Amino acid sequence: MVRRRPLVTPVDRARGRSRHGRGGRSSVTGPDLAPVVTRAEAFDRIVGDTAHYLVELWPDELRGVVFQVADMPSTATEPDPADRTVPRWRIDRRPDRVTIYRIPVERLTHLPEKDDVDRRIVVETAVFRAVAELLDKDPWDLAPDRYRHL
Repeated sequence: MVRRRPLVTPVDRARGRSRHGRGGRSSVTGPDLAPVVTRAEAFDRIVGDTAHYLVELWPDELRGVVFQVADMPSTATEPDPADRTVPRWRIDRRPDRVTIYRIPVERLTHLPEKDDVDRRIVVETAVFRAVAELLDKDPWDLAPDRYRHL
């Protein structure tokens, strides 16, 4: 007779973990601090916020476009193996899909400083450039009022 263990989500498994009989683990940050936000979660949030902003500006052109985040491009989807550059995004026109690759955007962009504002600008720029490529427009034309102060 084979016993089947019930499926447990990773969140449940991490919460109820008792290591060496010491009891369950507490939160990493404790009750008084804000929860830890990972780089991947922050990246996803910035891509989502930027995509939402662009969809509000261009509702007809971006209707039905799906925005997604992947860690790295797969080698099977690369168009030309002789091309040595690592793509930072991918545009699929059928179905309408924009995929932003997190690791190339975060690590291959050289910045003088690596604070949160610089990281946000890098991610927003990647989303703007990907959407501009999808719409065949200049990235500066997508939201001209947003950068009027520069």
